[in-house]
Amino acid sequence: MSTGPAARGQGRTAAAYLAPALLVLGALLVYPVYQLVVISFYDYGQEQVSGGAPLVFLGLGNYTALLASARFWAVLGQTVGFAAVCVLGTLAVGAALAVLATRVRPWARTTLFLAALGAWATPAVAGSTIWLFLFDANLGLVNSVLGLDGFSWTYGKWSAFGLVAAEVVWCSFPFVMITLYAGIRAIPTEVLEAATLDGASAWRTARSVVVPLLRPLLIVVTIQSVIWDFKVFTQVYVMTNGGGIAGRNLVLNVFAYQQAFAASEYGLGAAIGVVTTVVLLVVTVFYLRALKRSGEVL
Repeated sequence: MSTGPAARGQGRTAAAYLAPALLVLGALLVYPVYQLVVISFYDYGQEQVSGGAPLVFLGLGNYTALLASARFWAVLGQTVGFAAVCVLGTLAVGAALAVLATRVRPWARTTLFLAALGAWATPAVAGSTIWLFLFDANLGLVNSVLGLDGFSWTYGKWSAFGLVAAEVVWCSFPFVMITLYAGIRAIPTEVLEAATLDGASAWRTARSVVVPLLRPLLIVVTIQSVIWDFKVFTQVYVMTNGGGIAGRNLVLNVFAYQQAFAASEYGLGAAIGVVTTVVLLVVTVFYLRALKRSGEVL
């Protein structure tokens, strides 16, 4: 790889183009994260917010209390499991519809894209409310069609998680579908024709030709889906009425909200937010390192 003056000049040019975006990201992300970390080191409650009591520096006290809490570990496990189901569902639905979009007529493809755009553009609160209405125990269309009148999807722990996961997949698959559709369309037809002439079946072509060529895009959509689904808040909060009966459907972001705003333990809530951010960074870094060792990314 060249490291001469020309390469250095290109690096400076790239840095100049990226500088405005880095400044915006710094203003919108770095400072709030810094404040979140600072608050997590203090006993920061309602009295401190109103000025009725001084701030008390706890150091790692909030983190110690958090890591010693059995409830935190239970919520973390639920969050990981819930996010995994959502990510796998989003990738499966998005990839299947991307392949379907390459094989249908233009009018059907346009209809599919418009429907996906509607799901993508629907605000999380509105989408969650619509799903609750569709799955309502007495008035819902789904229960009426399935003959389950009176069955409450949000009462049981796993049925509630399943309902929320389905809604998350519904509003997340368009990104995966459109990204992979663009990737499939970018594959040279000569490559696919050569595989066909060599006698490869459609499944073998997909596994040995299409998937390797789409791997960079699959990496992007997987990491993006992990980040989105691990930090889901609105759907869980709206559809389970704040975390379900006795907190059975809590995930980390809802748990942090409860600690910070319902219990007025802002320092503890900030600590949960920091831990969530660290977990996402660790997962992303390990995933990228594993791909780099396998030679799939540079």
